[in-house]
Amino acid sequence: MSRLKILGINIKKYRKAKGYRQLDLAEAIGVSEDYICRVENGLKFLSLRRLFKLADVLDVKVSDLVDFD
Repeated sequence: MSRLKILGINIKKYRKAKGYRQLDLAEAIGVSEDYICRVENGLKFLSLRRLFKLADVLDVKVSDLVDFD
């Protein structure tokens, strides 16, 4: 499985744990719901800036999101 796909799975896991919809997360970081969908499905790269924003909104460490083990 690609690292991009694993990143998306991790983001989805933490998003759901917080009870957020894709739309909630998208609004919190200033992107579209489609963008979040594509990230979670491993189809879209994230900038570091957005990765840090996601971690802040989800209240996790960036290292939790990029845990590829």
